[in-house]
Amino acid sequence: AELKDEQLYSQGLERPEGDFCPICTLPIPFRISDHSVFMACCMKTICHGCVIASQKRGMFDCAFCRTPMAGNDADRLAMIQTRVAKKDPTAIHCLGQKYFFGNLGLQKDVRKAVELYTEAAELGSVEALFSLGNLYFRGDGVRGDKAKAAELFEKAAMQG
Repeated sequence: AELKDEQLYSQGLERPEGDFCPICTLPIPFRISDHSVFMACCMKTICHGCVIASQKRGMFDCAFCRTPMAGNDADRLAMIQTRVAKKDPTAIHCLGQKYFFGNLGLQKDVRKAVELYTEAAELGSVEALFSLGNLYFRGDGVRGDKAKAAELFEKAAMQG
């Protein structure tokens, strides 16, 4: 048990890579969703400061990849699906979230969400491991299995 704790707590960073703005590289303050924007075009979370700075310069496209902003849910979904086709684990997890909650005009489909979370986890998505762990913990769309949930949570923690 001691060796396992040492492995779990002796590696990694204080904050995950996704908590930093890819433009200014500063940590995004907590509650991240209150201080940043998630861009469906490039799957990046950009701080409000960088978004505002780019808008002051007359750029109203994505501050990171310069893609024009999606005007509606269908455009956002198309952007996500484009990234999914390229096997982007963040995009696959994001699409899983959209199916799980029934967003962007998609019918709520927990089975499809589980498939997408599993694929994203296999491609290295820590968020997908955590989402799968939550599903197994609550028994939401899968047979409840607290041991499997603990294993997934531990795997996510070990990966950062």
